[in-house]
Amino acid sequence: MATPDTAPAKPKPPAMQRLKGVLPEIWELIRPRKGIMALGLLLMAINRVAGLVLPYSTKPLIDKVITHRDVARLHLILAAVVAATIIQGVTSFTLTQLLSKAAQRLIAEMRRQLQEHVGRLPIAYYDATKTGTLVARIMSDVEGVRNLIGTGLVDFLGGLLTAVLAFVVLVHISVTMTTVAFVCIAVFSLALRKAFKTIRPIFRDRSKINAEVSGRLTESLGGVRVIKGYHAEDREHEVFSSGVERLLNNVLKTLTATSVMSLSSTVLFGIVGAVVMYLGTRQILAGTLTVGGFFMYTMFMGFLIAPVLQVVAIGTQITEALAGLERAREVLNERAEDVDPERTIALNEIVGNIEFDNLSFAYEGSKEVLHNVSFQSSPGTVTALVGPSGSGKSTIIGLLSAFYKPQGGRILVDGVDLSHVRLDSYRTKLGVVLQESFLFDGTIRENVAFSRPGASEEEVLRACRIARVDEFAERFEKGYATIVGERGVKLSGGQRQRISIARAILADPRILILDEATSSLDSESEALIQEGLSFLMRGRTTFVIAHRLSTIRRADQILVVENGEIIERGTHEQLYERGGRYFELYTKQHGLEKNLFLAPGEGDSFEESSVGQTRGARDPDSVDILRGNVS
Repeated sequence: MATPDTAPAKPKPPAMQRLKGVLPEIWELIRPRKGIMALGLLLMAINRVAGLVLPYSTKPLIDKVITHRDVARLHLILAAVVAATIIQGVTSFTLTQLLSKAAQRLIAEMRRQLQEHVGRLPIAYYDATKTGTLVARIMSDVEGVRNLIGTGLVDFLGGLLTAVLAFVVLVHISVTMTTVAFVCIAVFSLALRKAFKTIRPIFRDRSKINAEVSGRLTESLGGVRVIKGYHAEDREHEVFSSGVERLLNNVLKTLTATSVMSLSSTVLFGIVGAVVMYLGTRQILAGTLTVGGFFMYTMFMGFLIAPVLQVVAIGTQITEALAGLERAREVLNERAEDVDPERTIALNEIVGNIEFDNLSFAYEGSKEVLHNVSFQSSPGTVTALVGPSGSGKSTIIGLLSAFYKPQGGRILVDGVDLSHVRLDSYRTKLGVVLQESFLFDGTIRENVAFSRPGASEEEVLRACRIARVDEFAERFEKGYATIVGERGVKLSGGQRQRISIARAILADPRILILDEATSSLDSESEALIQEGLSFLMRGRTTFVIAHRLSTIRRADQILVVENGEIIERGTHEQLYERGGRYFELYTKQHGLEKNLFLAPGEGDSFEESSVGQTRGARDPDSVDILRGNVS
């Protein structure tokens, strides 16, 4: 199927605007867990207050116990320190258990939400987005959320609380030293803000590069047979290595930035320490500060500076989480196809009258690919679409499957405009058998029952018998419980196709689409499958895309599509007699010229007046899958 051209990239909004856009998302994440978060903040406050007991005890320990030999006070100090340490340990353990598990549950919930939403996006979105990119967004981009709900954010807030409490104590001990230290920290904070503003886009780029590299790796692993068939292992290695190099360069940039911040914070700590030592010593010598007070001040200064150092680590993690959340939000903001406000009509039952009414269509960002297409198909009839590659056949089928909406004209299903029909009520009546049958890495039974999970065992086995799945499934050691492998790799093409047909039979659709359902099979496999197809098509409105023209001779109508238009229509006999484009395609495919054919007569026989003439011989590919007649 043709794919839309890549749309031009939209300009990114300013960083502050993007951050404001993410804040409601953060609140939506926190709101259902506000009870846990409130409890976490309470435990964090208790933890941090308990953590201040030890530095606070240094002043009485030095000034009272050591200087004045007050041993009785020592026992009280030790008891307070031990109790505070136990409280710290218990609250830390509880915080980790409470918030870390809540964060992991949130990650799982977001992955489920993203996967569900991605599954409901229109086909046009998949046309423009690599599978690996979507996998990375679902699995990787949400990982950083744990730093918003888990201990990361709480530790960040806890560090700020500790800094505020430490600042109050420091001011109480010495206003002069605290003022000098605070000015140094304020200067560093401004530099830190600018650094985070620089780092955040780098993290966004990392997510993008990681998705691209993962996408290419997914494609390479999925196409390993093609790669090995063309001995392209080295080329794929070079492509992957190039992507890994880009990812490495991005990581190195972030490491350089964070290293600079870490260096700056270490230098800051040293400068502030030297200033405090100088001023503290002068105040002790002047008699305005005790030795115990100086030691307590030094320890509380550490509690003031430590959160600033913590900002470097936790702030980087939160920045990465916000970048991932932005990317996840981009996907969630894509409108799902089943929330289209125009789709309000539910089709409870479908008879199968299909009409294309003057339909025109263009993929996003490309020129029109269908022009004024009109035809009708009645229940119980077969409509075949033929024409060269790129003529628009698959686009017609895509529109019939409601993968896209036409820009002009209508598709009527039993007289109802398909663009107004709820997709859940329509696609349950639709059956599709593709040229490349897609099977999941599960059992034969699971793949057949995929179209109707609630089907009984008897119904599944009946569908398998009709499609001749039983002929090979029952020969396997595990029977219908045999694992087929990724994409059915453990089965032959004919076996995969029979499972696909059984799946469609079990679905019991009113509208059936056969997209080159047998063209890739050998004649023996096709002969086995044609009976199942014949049964499947009875009483249904069937559409067939076929390049092997001999398989559509008995279609009720054949539409010849070229350059997005229907240039001929009619039965095989009518189009053949007309000697137009269909005749050209038909005769060219069989390697015959016009004057070597006689008009089709009874039994669709023809004469071949070439070397080794054979009169009345049938075309070797005349196995008629549309009626189940084997010649």
